[in-house]
Amino acid sequence: MSEISIFGLGYVGVVSACCLANDGHFVLGVDPNQTKVDLINNGKSPIIEDGTAELIQKAATAGRLQAITDAEEAVRRTELSLICVGTPSQPNGSLDLKYVRNVSEQIGGALKQKHGFHVVVYRSTMLPGSMRNVVIPTLKEYSGKKAGIDFGVCTNPEFLREGTAVYDYYNPPKIVIGQTDERSGNLTAGLYSNLDAPTIRLDVETAGMVKYADNAWHAVKVCFANEIGNICEALNIDGHLVMDVFCQDSKLNLSPCYLKPGFAFGGSCLPKDVRALTHMGRSIDVELALLNAILPSNRNQIERGFQMIASKKNRKVGILGFSFKAGTDDLRESPMVEIIERLLGKGYEIRIYDRNVNLAKLTGANRDYILNHISHIAQLMTDKMEDVLEFGKTIVVGNNANEFHGVLEKLREDQVIVDFVRITGQKSEEGKYEGICW
Repeated sequence: MSEISIFGLGYVGVVSACCLANDGHFVLGVDPNQTKVDLINNGKSPIIEDGTAELIQKAATAGRLQAITDAEEAVRRTELSLICVGTPSQPNGSLDLKYVRNVSEQIGGALKQKHGFHVVVYRSTMLPGSMRNVVIPTLKEYSGKKAGIDFGVCTNPEFLREGTAVYDYYNPPKIVIGQTDERSGNLTAGLYSNLDAPTIRLDVETAGMVKYADNAWHAVKVCFANEIGNICEALNIDGHLVMDVFCQDSKLNLSPCYLKPGFAFGGSCLPKDVRALTHMGRSIDVELALLNAILPSNRNQIERGFQMIASKKNRKVGILGFSFKAGTDDLRESPMVEIIERLLGKGYEIRIYDRNVNLAKLTGANRDYILNHISHIAQLMTDKMEDVLEFGKTIVVGNNANEFHGVLEKLREDQVIVDFVRITGQKSEEGKYEGICW
């Protein structure tokens, strides 16, 4: 079991303190508010949250949970500090990190006097960059020591809902730890060894971004359900019934499908149906701010893709895949068709390869569309991928066909790949490989 100091006896700090103490750890709460400290020491909860009062009384009686106001004493008596102070919004929407900075200064000063390795774990929600630009430099400045060597730093975002926080603590969907070094990550992971959940260990910046991705998605889900409900109400349809059926689909709707960063959507269904739904909203006077933002956001991604290609300053562009997704010949509202049209309009020379679209020129549902609507593009197609690789200085991967996955190894020194679908696991590498979202 560990000796843990928890800085900040607010909502997250109190829930973390009583649960960790209940699991057998010694927990020392730290807060400048003497009233909160006294409540903890008297076995009472400073917050209203189901389950906390009983756990605090039990842990305080057993001597596993105490509280003090002295930060230096807390660091001296423990091996790990869990930071749970607030990060409120400022008037312009930015985060106010004054509490994080203040507690980091106090801990840094305490570390200067302490012998032995100490781990500082930030549970407070902070934007990516905050650890690198604020937290770690502050700890180093006030301690005179080196992060990852003399002391450890981790992030450990929480996924607690008010009203069910104790239940959520013991039944997490995942445990996310961002670490500066393996030793610190091991000690942090040990806090949760009794919990049945996958433990995911990352760098501190990625771990912090996971929290924001989660909360933004939750906000999107609420607004989406409300907008669908508003349409249903105007049409005298039971919106709850619609969403109950929607949520039964765990293969597409509530699943990882469509949740990978990449290029814009297209095809015969999504653009058409979003347009129809938002048009209906206007016709029945229902405001659909979220749904109305979908197509503009999609257009922004197409613009981003075009600018990536243009920034390479190569006039010869090879396109690998231009149906809206691999395994189909459907070119209806394919964002790659729009990219090609824009490149042609700017005077670029283009060669295109797509096995399925080549077949569609001969037969299939898209034959008429190819020959009568984009015949000028069809004339730029070749039957061999090698022809495109030989021609282009910039190679654009437009869909995720299996045959494109080894393209990076085939490039010449004077070529660069612009990847819209992530055919490789690597990150962007300037002058050689650039992914649209990674």
